[in-house]
Amino acid sequence: MSKNDVKLKRKDILRRRGLIVQIIRDFFHREGYLEVETPNRIPAPAPEFNIEAEPSGAWFLHTSPELCMKRLLAEGWDRIFQICKCYRRGERGRLHLPEFTLLEWYRTGIDYLDLMIECEKLIGFLATRLEYGPVLSYGSQTVDLTPPWERLTLQEAFDRYAPISLDVALERDTFEEVLVDWVEPHLGVNKPTFLYDYPVSHGALARVKRGNEKVVERFELYMAGIELANAFSELTDPEEQRKRFQAEEKKRRQFGKIPYPMPEKFLHSLGHISSAAGCALGIDRLVMLFTGAPEIGLCVTFAPEEL
Repeated sequence: MSKNDVKLKRKDILRRRGLIVQIIRDFFHREGYLEVETPNRIPAPAPEFNIEAEPSGAWFLHTSPELCMKRLLAEGWDRIFQICKCYRRGERGRLHLPEFTLLEWYRTGIDYLDLMIECEKLIGFLATRLEYGPVLSYGSQTVDLTPPWERLTLQEAFDRYAPISLDVALERDTFEEVLVDWVEPHLGVNKPTFLYDYPVSHGALARVKRGNEKVVERFELYMAGIELANAFSELTDPEEQRKRFQAEEKKRRQFGKIPYPMPEKFLHSLGHISSAAGCALGIDRLVMLFTGAPEIGLCVTFAPEEL
């Protein structure tokens, strides 16, 4: 494809992107959510081992608006959403950008199962407004958007698709590799898939599942093999959250990663949230799925290498 062809294609994609963002806002306004804006530059990101924040002076660019948005929940807001730029150091690939756009929403009094239904409603609303009907085609795949969507535990997914068990993958520290290479290509192929109930070690901010202390109430949403969203029932115990953050930060330092200060104001606010759930959905990947773009860099005005 020539440079001129890429420019013409991108214009069409960006027009569709603008419409997608408008429709998303309409959906959340109809559902009674308040749109908020929180700072992009913060003193302390969540210390998660696999996510690298971009330094900004003595502070950091946020990797997601999660910490600030949950502080708003603690102040009494019950339904909030945000569409914003986020930053993660060193991420670039077919599905990754170091600067990307995230839709994030939170609601009190619900759990991750309720969020699954809300995701179905959001994507269904978007597909209807875009006049797609109940079927989404991406590449050679056709995905039926009619709810209910597939719900598959992580344990079931590893038993079905992976060459080793989930426990062995965790023990060998090859969980991410096996998930990406063996499991993810099978997810969301005919129907969108909610992959849920992750090990506690892979849900630093998620609530432990009632009746099963080995997993947390977390899901990831897949469509056409692409991870689109990450959600969980929120951990609201400040002491437990501190312990998990300290464990993540210890691991970060052991591997020579940038040390993060503890987000004390966030931790203090957690005790004022009774129950809540939140979801983060990648806008750029959503645009890929609804435009057929083969690469995420085509879904933004400029990819990093074009600057």
